[in-house]
Amino acid sequence: MKILCIGRNYAEHIAELNNETPAEPVIFLKPDTALLQRNQPFFHPEFTQDIHHEVELVLRVSKNGRHIEEQFAHSYFDAIGLGLDLTARDLQSQLKSKGLPWELAKGFDGSAPLSETFKPVSEFADLKNISFRLDVNGQTRQQGNSGLMLHDFGKIISFISRFITLKMGDLIFTGTPSGVGPIRVGDRLEGYLENEKLLDLNVR
Repeated sequence: MKILCIGRNYAEHIAELNNETPAEPVIFLKPDTALLQRNQPFFHPEFTQDIHHEVELVLRVSKNGRHIEEQFAHSYFDAIGLGLDLTARDLQSQLKSKGLPWELAKGFDGSAPLSETFKPVSEFADLKNISFRLDVNGQTRQQGNSGLMLHDFGKIISFISRFITLKMGDLIFTGTPSGVGPIRVGDRLEGYLENEKLLDLNVR
């Protein structure tokens, strides 16, 4: 099982981090040890002082495929969940300033909390109008909608499959909207997909 992630997929998030808008999807991977499931608590690691929350829609790949045409991409995922791409922003900035890969800032243990529940694609009336949000300590920090993506689900799947074979069970984190910010020990993070709470975890 692979965890494939899309960076810089919402214009306002790109702006808040002062990044350039990419012409094609930005891809990075997390190891399976990054997964944090069943709403288990996240233990803040000692190697960073600045972990940011990034809430995302997550696609569950339902069959193997490579070189998938965009028009057929919808048949390669069967469910949508919610996930957090936790990012050690201070470590990421250090690595980027040196021109180095920044997987350590994205792929550390527990950096991919994932909802236990995935909703079947058939339950969504419009895949380009899926709302989601993240509350921290009862206050909404991030709100997003799939219609605001620079690259939609079909484009993401088609693009990835040109380079990396997709396999059943792979997870695709599709990018985060604006509003990212730091988390602290004692925080409670609650993620909602179409107003249904799918994530609820504490930072320790």
